[in-house]
This record gives sequence, structure tokens and C-alpha cells, in this order.
Amino acid sequence: MPASDETASAYSASDPTALVVGATHAVIPASAADAARPAAETPRRVIVIGGGPAAHRLTDALHSRDTKQTLSIVVLAEENHRPYDRVALSHRLTGLIDLTLEPTAPWDSERIALRINERATSIDRVNHTVTTSTGALLEYDDLVLATGSSAPVPEMPGREHIRVYRTLDDVDALVDELAALTVSLGRAPRIVVAGGGLLGLEAAGGLHTLGAESAIVHSGGWLMSAQLDEGGGQALGRLIIAQGIELHLGTRACTILTTGDNSAVTGLQLCNGRQIDADLVVYAIGISPRDELARAAGLLMGTRGGVTIGNDCRTSDANIWAIGEVASWNERCVGLVAPANAMAEVVADRLLGGTAEFTTVDDATKLKLSGVDVASFGDALATTPGSLEIVYADPARGLYQKLVMTDDAKTLLGGIFVGDATPYSALRPMVGRQLRSEPAAYLSAAGAEAPAGDELPDDALVCSCNMVSAGAVRQAVRGDDHTDGCTELGALKACTRAGTQCGSCVPLVKKILEAELTASGQTVSHALCEHFELSRQELFDSVRVLELTSSDEIFSRFGTGRGCDVCKPAVGSILASQNSSYILDAGRGTLQDTNDRAMANMQKDGTYSVVPRIPGGEITPTKLAVIAQVALDFDLYTKITGGQRIDLFGARLEQLPDIWRILVNAGFESGQAYGKSLRNVKSCVGSTWCRFGVQDAVGLAIRLELRYRGLRAPHKFKFGVSGCARECAEARAKDVGIIASDSGWNMYVGGNGGFQPAHGQLLATDLDEETLIKYIDRYMMYYIRTADRMQRTARWMEDLGGGLEHVRDVVINDSLDLADELEQAMLAHVDNYEDEWAATLADPERLRRFRSFVNAPTEPDPSIALVTERDQIRPATPAERAASGTVLLSGSRIPVRKE
Repeated sequence: MPASDETASAYSASDPTALVVGATHAVIPASAADAARPAAETPRRVIVIGGGPAAHRLTDALHSRDTKQTLSIVVLAEENHRPYDRVALSHRLTGLIDLTLEPTAPWDSERIALRINERATSIDRVNHTVTTSTGALLEYDDLVLATGSSAPVPEMPGREHIRVYRTLDDVDALVDELAALTVSLGRAPRIVVAGGGLLGLEAAGGLHTLGAESAIVHSGGWLMSAQLDEGGGQALGRLIIAQGIELHLGTRACTILTTGDNSAVTGLQLCNGRQIDADLVVYAIGISPRDELARAAGLLMGTRGGVTIGNDCRTSDANIWAIGEVASWNERCVGLVAPANAMAEVVADRLLGGTAEFTTVDDATKLKLSGVDVASFGDALATTPGSLEIVYADPARGLYQKLVMTDDAKTLLGGIFVGDATPYSALRPMVGRQLRSEPAAYLSAAGAEAPAGDELPDDALVCSCNMVSAGAVRQAVRGDDHTDGCTELGALKACTRAGTQCGSCVPLVKKILEAELTASGQTVSHALCEHFELSRQELFDSVRVLELTSSDEIFSRFGTGRGCDVCKPAVGSILASQNSSYILDAGRGTLQDTNDRAMANMQKDGTYSVVPRIPGGEITPTKLAVIAQVALDFDLYTKITGGQRIDLFGARLEQLPDIWRILVNAGFESGQAYGKSLRNVKSCVGSTWCRFGVQDAVGLAIRLELRYRGLRAPHKFKFGVSGCARECAEARAKDVGIIASDSGWNMYVGGNGGFQPAHGQLLATDLDEETLIKYIDRYMMYYIRTADRMQRTARWMEDLGGGLEHVRDVVINDSLDLADELEQAMLAHVDNYEDEWAATLADPERLRRFRSFVNAPTEPDPSIALVTERDQIRPATPAERAASGTVLLSGSRIPVRKE
């Protein structure tokens, strides 16, 4: 139903003179607006006021669906940032990570203009214009209000000293102020956060992680009192206290206490008469809709604020829409991602001629704070008449789980999980549906297991952030006549967008994927291939425990047949990871692919590339001259790579030993661009030269590259080291990224570029160099042991149960008691490293591999034809070969004329 009878008349009126009752809320009907619009061939002008997640979702939806380009869109973003993920603000507290929302493609479109740092100051509903803070006057056909909300701060003495936790700039300012206080006070600052809801808990937890002594003041009798019942709130409170955070419940702050000159905060006077010490006060007590523009424009407002909207998300003006926290639907403003995204989808559909409606609010919430899981969904507080509550509580373990059911105990109405939220992702989509088993069977804390993905009906909502149903996930796995199915988790997330925002539904998406593969006859097997029933991890462990050193031993014990292109390189990689023997000796040469056998990358014309290692990108002029002379002597194409190395192209197989002999004698080693191993460690110049650098990035990069060179893994991996937060080395796009801070090094893991790019995730902060290297040793060896074949670190972490938190537990907390073993394994690699090309040149038998033809050791391959372009060689195209009319020997040139 629309928000009120008054607005309902606006949406259904055909009379152009229709007015909403009340002189200050005149309706401009759609018919009048249509008359004022430009001709049909002229794009309709849409202005979006606001640059938050709701605005991003709306713009992305219009960008992808407006295939006929009927709209021209302007987005006014008050902040000096592109739209970013406010849900992940707590991650910003622990590192300067990029929270920019994906996709960013809409901002590159010619028909979409994102105007950051520009605020709308007024709306003229009669003339359809918006005035901005720059003085610009913008015309619109449709206007969308996505102004979001602000952090309310109550009136009280000392109010000017209060900080808020709402925006990216708020968080960055808090981090800076905390650092300054730590220096000036000479101790850990005392931080008091007012608000025990989602934002307050995240703020207190994040600041506590940064070293502050945190306390929470909350007016409710227990934490998250709007989402949890008393039992859940009490359980959460015990867990938060165990983290070292002090709680003051059932009271408010009345006065901010300051020094005599009012220059600094000293404490809080609470309304219960108690006084507590504080150096900094942060307020996170909810949201206040940013409705001042709408109010000044005379739009109908909600009783408690916000712009009144109907089910079509239209306001009392037929040409103005509202979405997100500023929208009041059924007299309610909601500060959650899922409803905002749903409203954005409705408006996008309506602007393109659809009839979508916003009919319900999904207010499910999930929080993970310092290892504490909390979730609530549906009718969590059991307000439905006659509802039953099935509860499992274990105060000693800090566990509380509750399901709310109909009076017959069959239909799920809602639930609360504290301490263990494992069932949340599977049960949330079942709200309003009958469960197949007794309710208690779904409480994991009691030893039960949540329903599998194949029990969800197709219309059940799996991802509420992106409105993805179970049926949509299943269809994506199956594919259709025109597209192949998405049979891997990463690809499935990319094509459906399920799990790409808050991530809480990823376990359920994975279950549905596995169930669908099984149902379609594609058995979800972790076997390496048809020749090995063991997974790569199981095979790796078996080889390690039995200390096997040859492929024959491995195949005879665990395999069948002669192997294939899947298992043979995997076996070769496992052997290379566990000992540093020459990869082509003792029958291991037949396990390798073409590149590894040649110890060079084969190119499209049958020639090879040569990539010497340049640790950290640092090279002397003398070594540069050697590379230049090699390129001249052997007539090679030269190219600077993205990994701060120099690639030499066009070498014939028989030339490789001669080229490498010169390079090795000059002090170069193999860059192993051909192997599933460390490629490079990219670095900026760091504090050595850069005036912004705070640590020696080059020195650390060289140390890391020399330590991990030659380390074989399930897939290639790359490192990056940046000397400051400006991140010039793009460290967060690497499998291991290190970014300098004033206090040490921040370590990121699981990043990569390529087809499925991923940002590295923050693992640890402010590490000294020795601790950093210890953590890298553990991380890399754990990856090498447990990842699947051809699996990059990003996808490996996605597939790990627990993801980043599990990796953190293993690497930092040593939860599996493997730390010493992993470090020793890495030390063995470091101690036994030998450059592969130096070893090849020292052995005449090994050199015999590098011949184009067995019976003619010095005969070049006659099929190689080259042309000159931009003063360098390149392979001839088929047309150029045909035009030459001759068979050319390698090194021969076909004259090419460029017009």
C-alpha cells in the first residue's frame, strides 16, 4: 500500500488539477510533466542527488538496462569520493583500503556524469531545476533523492567535542585523531562510543583494535536492543566484555566533561550519575534522514522525518523519487543496504517504463566483530501473536540461538544468532515458509546442521543486498542455449552478483552451486583428475608424509594409468614445492608443460621470451647495458613488463643457453616467468627517494624476492610493496601486498588482477619486518599445501571455510598448531634454492634439451618469420607470410610498409 491516502491520490490521479490535501504539498501530476518533456528522441534528463550506495545501485541498474540510451544522468555526490561501501567502514579503521563500490563502469559512460564534491542546495519543482553548491543550475525531467542520512548528535554541554562515525572522512579523521592522542598522551587513549547498535559496536571494536581503551554507552538494557532480545543481547554483551570493551547499559551521556579551558575532553557525565573518563567521544546512535532539501521543496514528509514515498518509490511530486535512508515508506526510514538496493531497482524499472513495486523491508542484519558472530532476521523479537520461540542458550560458551515459529511450530518467522551464526545464511531465505524438520534441528550450537541449498524454493531470496533468488543462482549454474553455466564460485558470484556486497550469503551460494552440480550429474568431486581419487591437498599431504621424491612413486601408490595434462603438472608442482631438486631431472621433465620444459615462455610464432629476475625492480646501469647488448646481439624485441622487469622476445630454442650464459655471468637469475611460482615483487622507491615514503619499500621488496624466488605453488603469485598509503606499487592487487605505515608494515593477502580481479584483504597491521616475513612464510606455505591446482590465492581464500578469518587464525593465532612446521618448510626452500638456468648451464646433459631438431643441433627452425615494426622485430602475420612468396629462415625479414 502507498504510504498514505494523500500520496495514493497522487499516483492514481488522471486529473491534471489533482492536489494533495494541504497547501504546502501540491502535486505536479505525471501528465503535466510529460507535456514539459523534450521530444522522444532527446534523452530524458535524470538527476540523482546523493552519492552513496543507493545512488550507485540506481545508476548501475540504469547503465546496464538502458540499452536504447533514453536517459542522460547526472549524479551529485556531496562527498569528495566516488560511491563507496558504507557497510565496510569498520575495515577502513584498520587500514587505508579502497571501499569504492563496483562496478565503476557507469562513471566512464558518456551519458552519466558523476559530479563529486558538489552538493544540491535547492530544488525548483515548478521549473524542474536543481541548484548546486557550485552555482550550477541543472534541469531535470526526473529527480531522484538519494541523500541518505546523517549521524544525530543530541544537544548537551560539550557537544562541540563529539565526533561521529558515519562517512569515510569521519573514519579517517578518527584514525588520525587517535594517533595524535596516542602520541600526546603517551598512553592508549580512552574512547567512549555512544550507541550499542551495529555502527556503535563496529566503531568501538575497530578503535579497540587500533589500541584504544574502548567503552560503550547504550541507552538500552542490552546491546543491539533494536535487533536482539534480552537473551541474545546479554550473550553478546558477555562476548564484547571478553574482548576488553567496557559497557555502560541503560543510561545516556548528559554532559561532555572538558578541561578548564574547554580545549580537550576529560570524560562523560552519565544520566545515572556515574562519571567515566574519556579522551575522545564518538556518537553512533542511529540515523537521521537528510530530508532538508525535500522539506524546503514542499514535498510530503513522514511523521518522523524522511520523504514520504509510495510502493513505486515516487514522492508527492510525480517527477521526484526517493530511495534509501531518506525515503519514508509506511512511516519508516530504514538504514540498511538491502531495502535501499530494492528501492533503487524499483525506480530504475519505473524510469524505463516498468511497473515494479517496493512492498516489503528486509531488515536482516549480520555483524562480525573481533570474531563475534551476530545475526537477526525476520520477526526476531517474536511480535507476531501466538508465535513460539525455540531457544538454545549456553552462557558459558557465549552462545545464543533462537528461532521464532508460528503457533504450530512449522513456519519460520525469524531468528537470532549470537556467537555462532552458521545457520543464518540458509535460514534467512526461509522466512514465511515451512521448515522440513523440527525447528531445534536447525540450531547449529546444539550440534545440528542448517538445511542444504537444494531445499530452498526458486523464489527464495538468497542475496538480499542484490535481490538474487535461489532460482537465479540455479539458472546461472545451469546456463542456457546461448551461455555456458557458471560452475565455479567466483564466476557464479560475478554473473549473478550474489555475495558481492556484504558477503553473508556466500556459504549458501556455494551450497546451491554444489547441489546443482550434483543434481545435473556433475558430481562435486575434489579428485585431482581421473587418474587420482585424491584432491590436490590430500595428494600433497600424502607425498609430504611419505617423503616421496619421484613421480613413479606417486603414481604407483596413489594413481592409475600414465597421467594426463591435469595431474602430471600438478604432481610436478607438488614435488617441486617439497624439495628444490632440478625440475627436469629424474623423469620430472615429462611432468612439465611446454614453458617449464624450455624454462621460457613460448610465443605465438614458436619463439621464446627471456625474462631475467630484477628484484624489486632495482637494476644498475651496468646490468641494463648487458640486457641491451643481449637484445642487440640476438636481435630481440624488448618490452618493459608490468612487473618492473624487461622481457626479451623472439629467441629461438637453441639460442636460450647462449643468451642465459651471458645473463648469468652478469649476475642475473631466471625470473621464472614460465613457472607456477613467484613472478616478481613490485615496489615503489619508498623512503629512499620519495618525500612521501615512510619505509624502505625497495629494500624490503628485494629481501622478499630473494627469499621466495623459485618457490613453486599451485599457481603463479606476485608480491607488491608500497612505501606509503599512496600505494604506487599497487600492492593490494597482489597475492601478498605490503603497505608501509608510520609504525611498520600492513599486510594484505588474496589480491590479484586478471579475469577475476580481487582486492587484497587486510591480514595484519603495523608489523615489524621479521614478524611480517614470518607471517608471509606461514601464509604461502599454507596456500601451497591446501589450495587446488591452478587456484590463485583469491579464489583459494573464497573457498576456504571462514575465509580471511580462518587464514588469520592459522597464520597469526596458529589455530592449527602448524606455525613451526610451515616456517621450517619455507626455511628448507630458502636454504636449498638454486637458480634453474645456472644449474642448466653447468650440466652438458641438461643443455641437450635446447635444440630445435635432434639430428641438427645448430639448425634453426625454418618456420619462424619476422618483420620489422617501430624499429623492432615482431612475428609476421599470415598475410605477410603469403605475400612474401617464400619460406624464410629465422631472422629473415619480410619488408613491411606502413601507410
